[in-house]
Amino acid sequence: MQIRLLVTGGTFDKEYDELNGRLFFKDTHVREMLRLGRADLDLEIRTLMMIDSLEMRDLDRELILKSCLEPGRDRIVVTHGTDTMPETARYLSGRAPDRTIVLTGAMVPYTFGSSDGLFNLGGALAFAQVLPPGVYVAMNGRCFDGRAVRKNRATGRFEPLAEV
Repeated sequence: MQIRLLVTGGTFDKEYDELNGRLFFKDTHVREMLRLGRADLDLEIRTLMMIDSLEMRDLDRELILKSCLEPGRDRIVVTHGTDTMPETARYLSGRAPDRTIVLTGAMVPYTFGSSDGLFNLGGALAFAQVLPPGVYVAMNGRCFDGRAVRKNRATGRFEPLAEV
């Protein structure tokens, strides 16, 4: 099974600058994470952007959608910042009816060593292989309908909204 993996940045790929105490982007950690997870999948990996999801606009979401719609792969995983992941999932929903699109991310940067990113990436890749067409958010071992999910900032977890 072939899967397209689209990288957009987010906490997943942030680095920490010890001199000024800020997080920044350098390059994606996806390939290293896949190697550590011993992922034996047919993957096409593309870095679309490296931005914080709070900076993501509909123009960026349109680029994600166009990349999802390109021929060749109907199973897609998108790494994405968690702050606006539900907005992107809703944007994509219904616009790629023949595709299975799974968005995932991390609450803690991969480089911190205690990140949930490796687990979330593995979960998203597994969900992408077995779910029917639609848009989903996969975080912390759970999978949500992309049209009805939110990030609970108080608990640091994703949760379903009322039924769609």
